Amino acid sequence: MTTVGVVQFPGTNCELDALEAIGHLGGTGQLLWHGDDTVAGVDAVIVPGGFAHGDYLRPGAIARFSPVMQAVVAFARSGGPVVGICNGFQVLTEAGLLPGALQKNRDLKFLCAMAEVQVASDNSVFTSRTNVGDVLRIPVNHFEGNYTCSAETLAELEAEERVVLRYVDNPNGSVGDIAGICNGTRNVVGLMPHPERASHRLLGSEDGLPLLGSLLDAAGVTA
Repeated sequence: MTTVGVVQFPGTNCELDALEAIGHLGGTGQLLWHGDDTVAGVDAVIVPGGFAHGDYLRPGAIARFSPVMQAVVAFARSGGPVVGICNGFQVLTEAGLLPGALQKNRDLKFLCAMAEVQVASDNSVFTSRTNVGDVLRIPVNHFEGNYTCSAETLAELEAEERVVLRYVDNPNGSVGDIAGICNGTRNVVGLMPHPERASHRLLGSEDGLPLLGSLLDAAGVTA
């Protein structure tokens, strides 16, 4: 059975949601403690949302130095599927696994709402079960979700089709309406919306399931 490791930092608050969603899809979730220096035994990694280390300095800046992140970076660079959700996206940019940075929302307000995102690329470990153009209803829950990068990086992301999700109605000011991106080898994805919170009809949407299912597919291939 496919095992997905979910990293837990002090201040993480979405790890149980991620574990529940993975289990709902038939996978096995396993917590990975930030102080451990290994991800051995898992087939994929999720860096979940929350406020790792209280978001001191800036979101993800301290979490990036946790021992587990050395193992996550090594796992990703060996081809293992890694997804960062919300605060996890911030951690992945701080760790150098994804380009750019996340800054304060355009209106300097915390956002907690359902958002619509459109699939811009189905060529990643997190979008393979979707089709380009699909519109998904997935909640956002962040204050620093405004994705920014240099003009050169944006051009590279666009040219290589590494923007995987775009906001239909941009809620935070992200450049290019970007809601999620992937790395050059397409095995690392970061996104601000929370697919684990759109994984059951009782939550108001099941549109996160194709994304999480894509991760399980990728994990099965690399296991």
